[in-house]
Amino acid sequence: MASVKKLNPNADITRSSHALLMNISAAKGLQSVLRSNLGPKGTMKMLVGGAGDIKLTKDGNILLHEMQIQHPTASLIARAATAQDDITGDGTSSSVLIIGEALKQCERFLSENVHPRVLADGFDAARAVALKTLDAVKLEKTVDKELLLSVARTSLRTKVPQKIADQLTEIVTDAVLCIQQPDLPLDLFMVEVMTMQHRAATDTRLVKGLVLDHGPRHPRMPTKLENCHILTCNISLEFEKSEVNAGFFYRSAAHRQELADAERKFTDLKVKKIIELKREVCKPGEGFVVVNMKGIDPVSLDMLANENILALRRAKRRNMERLTLSSGGSAVNSEEGLTPDVLGFAKEVTVHTLGEEKFTFVEGVANPRSCTILIKGPDGHTIAQIKDAVRDGLRAVKNTVEDKCVVPGGGAFEIAAHRALMAEFAQMKGRTKLGVQAFADALLIIPKTLAANSGFDPQDTIISLMEEHADGHCVGVDVYTGEPFDPDMEGVYDNYRVKRQQLQLSSILASQLLLVDEVMRAGKSA
Repeated sequence: MASVKKLNPNADITRSSHALLMNISAAKGLQSVLRSNLGPKGTMKMLVGGAGDIKLTKDGNILLHEMQIQHPTASLIARAATAQDDITGDGTSSSVLIIGEALKQCERFLSENVHPRVLADGFDAARAVALKTLDAVKLEKTVDKELLLSVARTSLRTKVPQKIADQLTEIVTDAVLCIQQPDLPLDLFMVEVMTMQHRAATDTRLVKGLVLDHGPRHPRMPTKLENCHILTCNISLEFEKSEVNAGFFYRSAAHRQELADAERKFTDLKVKKIIELKREVCKPGEGFVVVNMKGIDPVSLDMLANENILALRRAKRRNMERLTLSSGGSAVNSEEGLTPDVLGFAKEVTVHTLGEEKFTFVEGVANPRSCTILIKGPDGHTIAQIKDAVRDGLRAVKNTVEDKCVVPGGGAFEIAAHRALMAEFAQMKGRTKLGVQAFADALLIIPKTLAANSGFDPQDTIISLMEEHADGHCVGVDVYTGEPFDPDMEGVYDNYRVKRQQLQLSSILASQLLLVDEVMRAGKSA
């Protein structure tokens, strides 16, 4: 690298074994940070921002996003792990642990002058065997509500306390089943996540309809209606300025009033058409709701309030799209299209006022294709924690619906993969088998960490698990007793695609880091 020094004397260069040791040290350091978070019994981290804001979390994805990581290797691992979360929705902490442990296992071979290329080739061979084992261990199951509840429960208990996790399990499962359409891909954007800093976290609930984060802007409008016809429109019900500069000249005050009345009449006619539609479709005891994407001026609001119509103005586009999917009907862009067949229906529409904020609940819809998860909590920390957990829970349920299979959890797959890799190790010849052994031992970090975080001895746990697997039982770690248990019987499942992506990512990234022999940090030219 003398040429680099000639071009830029200020470049910082780390060479050969020093570069490799630096990478291994960074991976082990990041592993030690996330290690204590894994599993239902994992501890939490407190993130303190520059302005003093505090965030409590045990979600690996949130930690890696929020932490300020200076080391280039640790930053690379963090970005790769968070990319996995973006694709599959889970597995961030596990990927970091396996990468760190794989490099740690390689360290002893490197100290004996084994070339990194040999270990990298072994990782490639180990990945192929582990993926075959994953396909052999996975459980093909009928995707019913009971299976989805088990998957959601497994995911959520690793993010939030058990009591809240069990409540959220039903919510996220019902939300995905609500938006599921035959022969169509699942779109999680149809699940709106709304937050209210109000009451306790246990008051979080699923609204099979829509919750709008705004309310009416007229004091005499109703705040609760039943059996409501809902008009979703994008019609301007206010004065509009002309697109060109124009001047109006009038001869007298009467002439000026005529001009003003003509301008007002243009808007009033549109409001009167809405009122006429309401009178046409509404029977006694029924309500009428207008949700408009454009503005409604005070005069128009007053006219609608006189007819007991609940009107919301300047609704967000995403709410407009979800409203028609929830309550039925279709959006109207012109007053000419105001007919009874464009109206949606909901059994109840209520307006809740919380401080200066208003929320409008549209509930009791017939065939909802969009729904809202309403998260409540006493403070911002709780709400943020539940919101992150709900996101992961929704992704876990979605993955199961699309994969149509699951993988036994609790470290059961990792033990099975270790046995398969060690069997391959016994049959292989040459030094490449050392890489297979290193990767096999690295996979054991998952059950070891689950046991350690639950307060049990990792070595005793691993030995008992291996003995059970040797007898033909696919068992994992029971985090409550430390004993082996059958994940299939207890309903502890992991996502197939998460495990597959995790194996691919950890083996490839560990191989690439092993093959780095120089790290050049560019400095400013003199």
